[in-house]
Amino acid sequence: MLKRTALFAAHQKLGGKLIEFGGWEMPVQYTSITDEHLAVRNAAGIFDISHMGEVTVSGAASAEFLNQVLTNDIRKLTPGLGQYTLMCNERGGVVDDLYAYCLSGGVYFLIINASRIEPDVAWLQARAAEFPKRGELRLTDASHNYAAVAVQGPRVKEFIGEVIPGPSSSALRVATVTDLKKNEIGGFAVPGCGSLLVSRTGYTGEDGFEIVGADEAMQKVWDTVLAKGQPFGLKPCGLGARDTLRTEVCYPLYGHELNEDTSPIEAGVGFFVALDKGDFIGRNVLAEHKSGGVRKKSVAFKMTGKSAPPRPGYPIWAAGAKVGEVVSGTQSPSIGIGIGMGYVPPGMAKPETPIEIEIRGKRAPAVIVSKPIYRRN
Repeated sequence: MLKRTALFAAHQKLGGKLIEFGGWEMPVQYTSITDEHLAVRNAAGIFDISHMGEVTVSGAASAEFLNQVLTNDIRKLTPGLGQYTLMCNERGGVVDDLYAYCLSGGVYFLIINASRIEPDVAWLQARAAEFPKRGELRLTDASHNYAAVAVQGPRVKEFIGEVIPGPSSSALRVATVTDLKKNEIGGFAVPGCGSLLVSRTGYTGEDGFEIVGADEAMQKVWDTVLAKGQPFGLKPCGLGARDTLRTEVCYPLYGHELNEDTSPIEAGVGFFVALDKGDFIGRNVLAEHKSGGVRKKSVAFKMTGKSAPPRPGYPIWAAGAKVGEVVSGTQSPSIGIGIGMGYVPPGMAKPETPIEIEIRGKRAPAVIVSKPIYRRN
C-alpha cells in the first residue's frame, strides 16, 4: 500500500498525474514537465515535499554525536543556521544526504530522503546505542508529525511575505521571512496554521523557501501559496520538474549519484566533508579518496548531436570501450538538449572530453562539461 501525503486530495483536484516514488503516491506532473520546469526557472513553482523525513536530535551531547555520524562540521551551526551534509558507512559509502539545521542550543532538525527514512533512522539509532554519552542524547523520528512544501523560483520573494507574515519567533529571529538568507531557518507563528518552520535552501538552483508544519496547516499553506503566487506566474510542480531542475544544476539524488557503495568524494560533493573536524564514521576512507584514491568520478555531460534523451543505466563509451554508466539523464527544458550525469574513471573526467552515450543500442556523441550544466545568464 503506497503512502499518501496530506496534500494528496489537492493533487487529485489539480489533475496531477500520480506515480510511485520512494513508497509514496506522488504527482510527477500537472500540465507538463517542461511547463512546470520553466515556471520555476522564470517565475515560481510549488512542490509537495511532505514525503521527506524529519529527525530531531537533542540533548547536551547532540552536536558531538552528529559530528561522529555526519561528514560536515555541525559546530559551524548556530541557532537558525543549516548545512548540507552526508551520513556515511565505515566504507565511506553514503547512507544518505540530508540537511541539518540548528533550531536552538542542543536541538537539531534533520531533513532526510523519503526512500531512506527507515534505513536512516535504524542507522542513527544503532549509532546512538553505541555512543558513550547516549544518556545525554534524544533521537526522534518525527516524520509522521510533519508535511512540507518547497516554493521555488526567482519571483517567490515577491509574494512569500503574504503567505508567512510577521517576524519569526524561534530559531533565527528575523523581521520578515525574506530576511532569511540562504541556509537559514526561522520559526513563524502563522494565524490558522500554528507554528511553521521556514528555511531558505532549495533543490532547483533557484531562490526559494521550504515550509514545514502539521498536515492541516500545510493544506492551508498550499492553497495560500497557489492564490498569492498565481499573479506572479506560480504553478504547482511535480517530481518530473524537480528532477530536470536538479539535474541541470547537478544536485545529486540518492539512488542515482549517491548510494552505499559511492563516497561523497567520488560523487563530487567533497566540499561537504570536513576532514579537519576530528574522527567520524568513514573518515579514513574519505581521506584516502580526497588525496586522489577514487575509483570513479561523477561527471556532467551534454549531448552534442540530435538524439533521444539519455537515461539512467545507459552505458558511457570512450575510445571504443565502455567506461561508465549514466546515473541521471533527461532532456533539458532550459537549454533544449539531452544532459546528464554519470560515473567514469578519474582519468577521463576532465571537461571537454568527448564521450558517447549508448541510447537504445546506438551510440550518440556527447561531451563532458563543467558543473553545473545550466547557469543563469
